[in-house]
Amino acid sequence: MSGPGVLRGLRVDLSPARESRDFRLMVLAGTVFTLGQAISYVAIPWQIYTLTGSNTMVGLIGVVELVPLLVAGLWGGALADHVDRKKMLVGTGAAQVALTALLALNAFRDEPHIWVLFVVAPFLVSAGALQRPSKEALLPRTVRHDQLPAANALNALGWQTGSLLGPTIGGLIVASAGAGWCFAVDVVGITVAVLLYARMSAFPHREQTTPPSLRGIAEGVRYAISRKDLLGTYFVDVAVMFLAMPIVLFPALAETIFARPHLLGLLYTSETVGALVASALSGWHRRIHSYGRVIVIAACGYGVFIAVAGQAPSFWLCCLALALAGAADMTSAVFRMTLWNQSIPENLRGRLAGIEMLSYSVGPLGAQIRAGYTADTWGVRRAISFGGVASVVGVVLAAAALQDFWRYDARTDEHLLAERDRRAAHGENLDLEG
Repeated sequence: MSGPGVLRGLRVDLSPARESRDFRLMVLAGTVFTLGQAISYVAIPWQIYTLTGSNTMVGLIGVVELVPLLVAGLWGGALADHVDRKKMLVGTGAAQVALTALLALNAFRDEPHIWVLFVVAPFLVSAGALQRPSKEALLPRTVRHDQLPAANALNALGWQTGSLLGPTIGGLIVASAGAGWCFAVDVVGITVAVLLYARMSAFPHREQTTPPSLRGIAEGVRYAISRKDLLGTYFVDVAVMFLAMPIVLFPALAETIFARPHLLGLLYTSETVGALVASALSGWHRRIHSYGRVIVIAACGYGVFIAVAGQAPSFWLCCLALALAGAADMTSAVFRMTLWNQSIPENLRGRLAGIEMLSYSVGPLGAQIRAGYTADTWGVRRAISFGGVASVVGVVLAAAALQDFWRYDARTDEHLLAERDRRAAHGENLDLEG
């Protein structure tokens, strides 16, 4: 294949965005949401630190947010499998507008109250956690079944764009105008996103639904446990985040190892840049059927590149290794999302999305504790490299123990084929242009 042909084969597949108006609206709204949340993510800890001068108080905000995040995520998954998912997106978005406006009003006071941040932030996180399962469960309904790999890559591209630009914009605004204007910009962005969600078509549930309850959540947990391929994706996610995530060590890496504290921001953005490139070159995904093998290999690649970053002899080689790790992580994540979206039944998709939130909520928090302890014990470089190697071992063990996960093939998996047939029976593989 010629050079231009190779590039065309790698280029991100835009067909879901061309063919589905609802998918375009959802991705655009999600990107705006992520951008605004990333801006506020910068503003909240900055404001806490300027008001208190305490790093402990900055860390405490994450502690008070954790339990509401977990509870709301699970309950949001149960709600997503019963109520109108579009209304969930609009309603929770409106709640985020109101809560962020409260933060803005407090920040514009001559003497902002610290207690407002600690009261409002958990509710704000809860609103987002209630929203996410509905968003993840609704996305597969907006595109054809065979377009889900490309749709997940495009959705990830939008999310990464918001994640990359948000902190940069937030940092500029908070430094020049203060936290209040960060929250004000976020209010405008979320309002735009809510209006985009409101313009989407109605997607009523296709089958009888289960009212939200603890029993309903337990049903979702039992289903997840019954499928070894799903368990494999969860274990890989936890292994990578808990064992390998080095973010909490970036300040020490920039300050004490490379003596470049002014370039700390590049360490934070390197993985995101790599993920963006991987998403933009995701055209090859549509030719892959062995999802389990790709997830395992990509997750192992993440661990290897993190280990290399820990031993990199220069700052720039460290950034390159982190970028390659971000590309590997995004590849693994896209195929995990595709496996979920193509094979989980419609009436369980919200609850499974809520369960999946546990891994990416608890994993990073545990990673901070793990990385901090090992860095104080063995040093920063060894802590980062040990985490990368340990995650590879964890991923390999998961693949070896869960052979259904390792052998997962989109052409033969019974759950995927059953869900594809259900969608076809409901006419959802037809043209979705609205």
